Amino acid sequence: MALADSVPGVSGGTIAFILGFYDDFVNSLNNLISSDKNGRIIALKFLAKIGIGWIVGFILSVSFITSIFEKNIYQISSLFLGFIISSIPLIVKSERKILIGNKRNAIFLIVGISVVVAMTYFNPVTNVGQSFSLKSENLNLLFIAYIFISGMVAISAMVLPGISGSTILLIFGLYAPILTAIEQIIRLNFDYLPAILIFGSGILIGILITVRIVRHLLRSFRSQTIYCIIGLMVGSIYSVIMGPMSLEVSKAPMSVSTFNIVFFAIGCILVPLLEKLKEVLKNKSKEELDNDIEQS
Repeated sequence: MALADSVPGVSGGTIAFILGFYDDFVNSLNNLISSDKNGRIIALKFLAKIGIGWIVGFILSVSFITSIFEKNIYQISSLFLGFIISSIPLIVKSERKILIGNKRNAIFLIVGISVVVAMTYFNPVTNVGQSFSLKSENLNLLFIAYIFISGMVAISAMVLPGISGSTILLIFGLYAPILTAIEQIIRLNFDYLPAILIFGSGILIGILITVRIVRHLLRSFRSQTIYCIIGLMVGSIYSVIMGPMSLEVSKAPMSVSTFNIVFFAIGCILVPLLEKLKEVLKNKSKEELDNDIEQS
């Protein structure tokens, strides 16, 4: 999940969805906020297992990605496209009955696509190549609000099994700056700490708001929500293509000539491998359960 959350493309929620524990993930987040003591303890135990792995994975991925991101932006963007495009059929497959039985809700697919494309197209960063520095000396009231809101929106996307929170940051022009700031803090350069604390505050508020909304939507309006999620993923293809314009040294959007088929293929292969891993683990657990029943 951390590897997915740290790159534009597939969200950690998508990985949870593919591996079959997304509903448990959302319910645990909700129970941590609003359940009784026993419910919170159970939720905390479940989330702690994910959280430890997420933190380790995120630190490792940030340390690696920031060193290669700008230099190899077109290869990485091709990899992201592979992640996105290979994930869409898996979500459609897992929710096939819901989608086919409610085809009239396909309008929400258009809504999802339109939201991401509009956010990317009208965002000043991806249009003029402006980039941000998150050093404390550059913070002002307007910039603080921008960082805070970006954190809220990004974590909302990370919770959803669709568009990545990193894609949202890419759209807002904060993806590379946030990664750079986190890497600098890991290296004990605390000039970037105020901006990250502001961003983290936005994340906490975003979680409190988003989890209950997402849980309610998936329970009461599942087909509309899944259609919209798929639309968000389709629309994120455009934001990844335009992503190189948000770098500190702006580059042209990805084109046919800069598209890398090898990295795209790797992205297309990795996500189905996770789906296969889910099936293997599921069958293994079933066999262990059957053996336990036979022995008893």
